[in-house]
Amino acid sequence: MRRALLAALLIFPWADAGGAATLQPGVGQPALNAALGQAAERGDVAGVRNLLKRGASPRARRADGRTALTSAALGNHVAVARMLVAAGADPDPQDTARNNALLVTGETGNVGMLREVLRAGPDLTRTNRFGGTALIPAADRGHVEYVRELLKTGIDVNHVNNLGWTALLEAVLLGDGDPRHTEIVRLLLAADANPNLTDRDGVTPLAHAKRRGFASMVALLTSGRGR
Repeated sequence: MRRALLAALLIFPWADAGGAATLQPGVGQPALNAALGQAAERGDVAGVRNLLKRGASPRARRADGRTALTSAALGNHVAVARMLVAAGADPDPQDTARNNALLVTGETGNVGMLREVLRAGPDLTRTNRFGGTALIPAADRGHVEYVRELLKTGIDVNHVNNLGWTALLEAVLLGDGDPRHTEIVRLLLAADANPNLTDRDGVTPLAHAKRRGFASMVALLTSGRGR
């Protein structure tokens, strides 16, 4: 078992939050942390539980900065995330791709995972590689229930990413006027999204919706609110 854990460490080196290696009887802590990260990626609930009991750190980070919680979020392993959060996992550290547990959920749209990550008290202002909060990719991908849940947190609905787009602009520009994206436009407006914030060319969400022939979005944006 020891040999297998040490081999895993060579492939996916992990350290605890402070970079130290606290040794456990018989097995080095870094090896346990490596095994924990891999178990989280697989969604191995029993394995994660066992490794945490043996002293693996829920706050450990891989060499590229990825945490076990982010790995669980990427795989939609909700039960594993619940266990890691209960053990004290930090939701905020970002890996070299600027992913963390919350930002990943904005892409997957997994509401159950979002709720587990929110229990850990994440920093809602963290941004992904495009400079967007978790709300923006969720609006882009049409994750209606996710957007509804995330808006309850008070996240900045008017945040502008590196492309110069808000969540409202992305719902219009990257959707196809379908019911899911239209409902997201309504939710964002109801949460006080500013319909007058333009893209870098000075074009409003309403103007984009008109150009693309999205009648339902046009009606919402003309009124300026989704209530």
